[in-house]
Amino acid sequence: RQLEKYKRSVGSLLQSSLTRAAKLVVVVAIFLLTFYVISQVFEIKMDANLGHIFARSALDAAARATKPPRYKCGISKACPEKHFAFKMASGAANVVGPKICVEDNVLMSGVKNNVGRGINVALVNGKTGETIDTKFFDMWGGDVAPFIEFLKSIQDGTIVLMGTYDDGATKYVTNEARKLIAELGSTSITNLGFRDNWVFCGGKGIKTKSPFEQHIKNNKDTNKYEGWPEVVEMEGCIPQKQD
Repeated sequence: RQLEKYKRSVGSLLQSSLTRAAKLVVVVAIFLLTFYVISQVFEIKMDANLGHIFARSALDAAARATKPPRYKCGISKACPEKHFAFKMASGAANVVGPKICVEDNVLMSGVKNNVGRGINVALVNGKTGETIDTKFFDMWGGDVAPFIEFLKSIQDGTIVLMGTYDDGATKYVTNEARKLIAELGSTSITNLGFRDNWVFCGGKGIKTKSPFEQHIKNNKDTNKYEGWPEVVEMEGCIPQKQD
């Protein structure tokens, strides 16, 4: 009897152990299956994200490759060595002032608040490209004498950039200022009239006429703005002065 009782106890214990072992196996199997599913989903998402990143990087690279390069002062092509890039524009009527940029440095503009009615002038060192001075001279209500003295004080080898705003010619009561500007390489200065738009780049001591000059006459039949012609723009590469 005791033997039978012992056998039943052992059998019950074995059955209980097997049941717990089976449950443990089931739990472990569920855990492993869950881990596998999660890892697969995560891997798919990672692959998708990496694919998106690589695809975007390829698109960005393609966009950079097709985007046109930017040159100094926003000119259309790069300047050769030993040349200074420049871009300039006259004023627009009596509302928007002129702009002068050399070697990616804006020397004069309405934003810098250093432009004014009349003729705006920027002087640049012909060897280094560094700015020497910026001034404007009122050719409507001002006096031409300070302008003449300024022109006479410019040193040889200096790059001279000029742009009109509003009116840049009324105060030319004599030809002296025009002659001094012509000596800088200008050919249009003799014809500059009331409210004409004009931009010019020349130099003190220049031996030939400057190729950098644009001039639009004030003409009521062709003016873009009421009483003023359209803005005139110009860009180019100024040769560096050599010793």
